[in-house]
Amino acid sequence: MRREARTPSSAAARRRHLIALAARYATLVLMLVVMLGPIVWQFLTSVRGRTENVYDGVLPARPTLDNYVRVADSFPLLQYVGNTLTVAVLAIASNVLFAAMGGYALSRAGWKGRRIVFTVLVATLMFPFESVMISMFLTVREMGLVDTLIGVWLPGAVSVLNIMIMRAAFLAVPREVEEAAVLDGAGEWTRFTRVFLPAAKGALAVVCITSFMGAWDDFLWPLLVLTDSDHYTLQLGLKTLAGATTVNDQRLVAAGAMAALVPMMLLFFALQRFFFKGVGEGAVKI
Repeated sequence: MRREARTPSSAAARRRHLIALAARYATLVLMLVVMLGPIVWQFLTSVRGRTENVYDGVLPARPTLDNYVRVADSFPLLQYVGNTLTVAVLAIASNVLFAAMGGYALSRAGWKGRRIVFTVLVATLMFPFESVMISMFLTVREMGLVDTLIGVWLPGAVSVLNIMIMRAAFLAVPREVEEAAVLDGAGEWTRFTRVFLPAAKGALAVVCITSFMGAWDDFLWPLLVLTDSDHYTLQLGLKTLAGATTVNDQRLVAAGAMAALVPMMLLFFALQRFFFKGVGEGAVKI
């Protein structure tokens, strides 16, 4: 009797669980479509033939890679990619170095003014880039770095957000580990390089990815600083492809955009294991 009384309620609970699970997966699928839909559409547009209508169906009738060849012939793609890679590599190196050192300093107790410095750095996150870009441009101009790749890289040499990421990662290192290193005679620099940095690989991967994406996708600042087309980054090159070409072909624009997207995807897939490790360790918490 008792088992028969429980059966309807357990069946109803199981039904509610299945409905909730189905709703959850439906929401995830919808989010996936919303996020990946434009990328898929862009890729399909980039492989359409010259005679096909861009809006004629979803799948191209005769897929071709000719648009990518035309992009390489329309403007100096490899030169723009090389310029952007130069800025991105400099941004990664400087952010990893300075963010790690700044985060380590902010995570160590024992010096006055640490909380004040931390508060000031966090407060700077409230100001958008547009509010300081004029003064930043004047500073770069006074340094004689206008129309140079160094001038493009310098404002992004270190990000406050990356400093906060590294600080949180270093704070997560157990105090016992540091105390053991001190007992073994390790100095400050040895503890930083041999103890804290290896323990923050996930956070370093997050810094690498965010720094690369920031440098690779930046459009506004290079537009202000660069005037010579030989120094253009890829995003500025895509602007000329979209608006200054002899034929404004959406297939070429889509192919150029996909060429700009592929390096970011490759970097993320290469570092995703460390990236999610850093997120799981709470490295992105401020």
